[in-house]
Amino acid sequence: MITVENLTKRYGSSTAVKDVSFTVEPGSITGFLGPNGAGKSTTLRMLTGLTPPTSGTATITGKRYADLPNPGRVVGVMLDAAAQHPGRTGRETLQLSASLLGVPKSRVEEMLEAVGLSSAAKRRVGQYSLGMRQRLGIAGALLGDPAVLILDEPANGMDPEGIRWMRGLLQDFAGRGGTVILSSHLLGEVQATVDRLVVIGGGRIVANGSLEELLAGSGTLVRGLDPIGLNQALTAAGLSLEPLTDGALRVDAGAEQVGRAAAAAGQILIELRQSDGAGLEELFFQLTATTDLPAAA
Repeated sequence: MITVENLTKRYGSSTAVKDVSFTVEPGSITGFLGPNGAGKSTTLRMLTGLTPPTSGTATITGKRYADLPNPGRVVGVMLDAAAQHPGRTGRETLQLSASLLGVPKSRVEEMLEAVGLSSAAKRRVGQYSLGMRQRLGIAGALLGDPAVLILDEPANGMDPEGIRWMRGLLQDFAGRGGTVILSSHLLGEVQATVDRLVVIGGGRIVANGSLEELLAGSGTLVRGLDPIGLNQALTAAGLSLEPLTDGALRVDAGAEQVGRAAAAAGQILIELRQSDGAGLEELFFQLTATTDLPAAA
């Protein structure tokens, strides 16, 4: 479990993170989202002991990262896949980590196989593509068989097959009781992977809840036999809507309210559902558009 309470970080007169609080429960995948400069990376660095907080606490399974006797056996961290030594091979990179963590050498081969890098294990990391370095970083995070994963932009540079693989790996990890927090700018992939969201803007938490709850307010997609008539009927009912290029309407209201308005006007519907696809993207911009960004993050 991850617990962040009233976490604040100041750099001189600038506040990068202000009074941030949230929890990440076991068995869940939480997306940690925010625009550049919002305090996202600073929060993750404080959580993993790389940046000392000005005030507040961040704990993993009840302890600060620095107080964990062997942190890599409790929490797997990947904040920058590009930070790996380019002169070492993939196998050497994991062997060094295994030695530090005190895990068997057999675990290295197991992880190389798990992330699909067995055939590239003898190649130097400097010859790896970004997607391969991401896979190696994930292997390193999993090496100590941790209960918690903290990942920053894990899908960056991965092709569609790699992204789908990573999604399955994380969902399997959480399904076995693991705790996952991941930061990503790939909002569509976040929506397909996570079950909870924490959104930060201007150094403050602007949303925190289940994906379903937060997206429930993103509107309803509706389509009728008479698109023009449906548009007029919903507008007359006082509903705010947006026509889409495929003839559907995205309405800022719940499905029941939209359905009742259409029925009252005698409009025949052929589709009525919660707006998805771009839902998270729309929600993200709604939540972060008016936040003032700090000078440092």
